[in-house]
Amino acid sequence: MQIYDELVARGLIAQVTDEKEIRDLVNNGKATFYIGFDPTADSLHVGHFMALCLMKRLQMAGNKPVVLIGGGTGYVGDPSGRTDMRSMMTPEVIQHNCDCFKKQMERFIEFGEDKAIMVNNADWLLKLNYIDLLREVGACFSVNNMLRAECYKQRMEKGLSFLEFNYMIMQSYDFYHLFQHYGCNMQFGGNDQWSNMLGGTELIRRKLDKDAYAMTITLLMNSEGKKMGKTASGAVWLDPNKTSPFEFFQYWRNVGDSDVLKCIRMLTFLPLEQIDEMDKWEGSQLNEAKEILAYELTALVHGEEEANKAKTASHALFAGGGDDTHMPTTELTAEQLTNGAIGILNLMTVCGLTKSNGEARKLVQQGGVSIDGEKVTAIDTKITDEQLKNGIKIKKGKKVFHRVIMK
Repeated sequence: MQIYDELVARGLIAQVTDEKEIRDLVNNGKATFYIGFDPTADSLHVGHFMALCLMKRLQMAGNKPVVLIGGGTGYVGDPSGRTDMRSMMTPEVIQHNCDCFKKQMERFIEFGEDKAIMVNNADWLLKLNYIDLLREVGACFSVNNMLRAECYKQRMEKGLSFLEFNYMIMQSYDFYHLFQHYGCNMQFGGNDQWSNMLGGTELIRRKLDKDAYAMTITLLMNSEGKKMGKTASGAVWLDPNKTSPFEFFQYWRNVGDSDVLKCIRMLTFLPLEQIDEMDKWEGSQLNEAKEILAYELTALVHGEEEANKAKTASHALFAGGGDDTHMPTTELTAEQLTNGAIGILNLMTVCGLTKSNGEARKLVQQGGVSIDGEKVTAIDTKITDEQLKNGIKIKKGKKVFHRVIMK
């Protein structure tokens, strides 16, 4: 099976503009394609995972990835899927986040001469003269069409700032610049980026050549990826200092029955023939599929050694064993206690298991918290320093475990 057909079979491709040309370029290893990543944090999360896996697949098939870091668009912020405006970041924060992204991406993509390249759109966007941009690029965009774009719909309900309104033009200019200077002939992005991507293709064709060889393709990347990237307690990061390999493993081990085969198909590099056989699995076999998913993705992000440790720790945990070596752990100091104890609500928040004491209270009242195997029934429960010296295990819901000890 050729790579384009494999992408279709894995459920990755949602829309294309020039399918025959795209298929030929990709299958023959002649695509120079880009995917953009805005540096909104100092780590990638699992919402970016599908894009990274896609780039790896295409590079393995001989195509050349261009990783675009949005050091320039990060000054504006993508309004797609947002109900409020993103926080404004300083140049120093943006640069720091860009550096962190590159380090993490090197686990997935091979950079170097005639391989993958990484570029930062700050290098050209920050140099643009506003009047020149309006005359050269702005004249190619219809405001009526822009207002109908999916990426602006949610923000229009709450109020779309003029700052964010420019995002589509900036992203379109990125493709225009990459086409001219790097021979980039294809762009990939999620469903919510479709209008921005079409804008880039149209800009190239209007400014350079009506038959300019520039194409777009969208995936179930952001719509599925962003959903994957969030949990009840926040994002699942690729940085092991933010989300430990054990937590990462457990996140994928706990995906829903209806999602596990879809995730295996989209995100792992297991042969499609093997995955097709797994489509027949049901009942307890789905737990085996979840473990396969968790292991494959943890090994991809953190290496096989960490994946094996996480798998062993997971088995010990759910078998009732005492091995909590790799369990997420919070170390408390005496200063965090009051009269030698800490309340369960405060403890849940300090450990990052809940975002607030109010959320913790609700969880306790619903019977969703246990300590060392015993359900917590009172919201005023306190844990003493003596208990903490020996270490305690908090269980949140059915599948989230956390260890707490005193320093």
